[in-house]
Amino acid sequence: MNFDAVLFDLDGTLCRRTQDTEAMYERVFQRASEEPFGDPGDLWTALSGPPDHDDPIGYYGAGFARVAARYDRSDADVLALARELVSVIDDSDVALLPGAVEALDAAAAIGTVGVVTNGSTDSQRTKLDALGIGDRFDTVVCAAELPRSKPHTLPFERALAELDVTPDRTLYVGNTLEYDVAGAQNAGLAAAWLRGETPVGAYDPEYVLESLSDVPSILRRDDA
Repeated sequence: MNFDAVLFDLDGTLCRRTQDTEAMYERVFQRASEEPFGDPGDLWTALSGPPDHDDPIGYYGAGFARVAARYDRSDADVLALARELVSVIDDSDVALLPGAVEALDAAAAIGTVGVVTNGSTDSQRTKLDALGIGDRFDTVVCAAELPRSKPHTLPFERALAELDVTPDRTLYVGNTLEYDVAGAQNAGLAAAWLRGETPVGAYDPEYVLESLSDVPSILRRDDA
């Protein structure tokens, strides 16, 4: 396979959050005047599916409600906690993952480069600018602004149309199997999965990456 374009997921693929989650969690309870319960890990586990960008307070509120139930805290104002969490999340507190710059350089060397993310335009643009890579992409598709998000094909189709490339000549790099690999393959793209601790299960990505540093060798091999 020879590629004319490479699309990347953003969160967990090109970058990670660096905000102190323990301090953030503690601050949320202080601002909401609530006695603390649980920890950030409890909340992240309790959240169901990807963030709901149309209703972030409801999304995080449901997560806090599940954690509150575990700790017998039905008295907690979970919506107040959710509002405070949304207010203290800092989208500029991010860092590039190892190999990201090399992967972007290799992608730019073979053709056009884009981002397809389920995030909102405001939050994702803030991250890209903070990372210093905001000008490295020929398109940035934020699926929160579209009728359907990954793993639906619509975000991928939007990026392909904006880049004027075909799916069979496009590689998608992402870190989740159910959203990135499944979504890309449903849209006809080859998928490069940035391996985490999740077993591959029934999914079958065309490439499995130990780190983003593997991307240049894939593109060189396909370009040979």
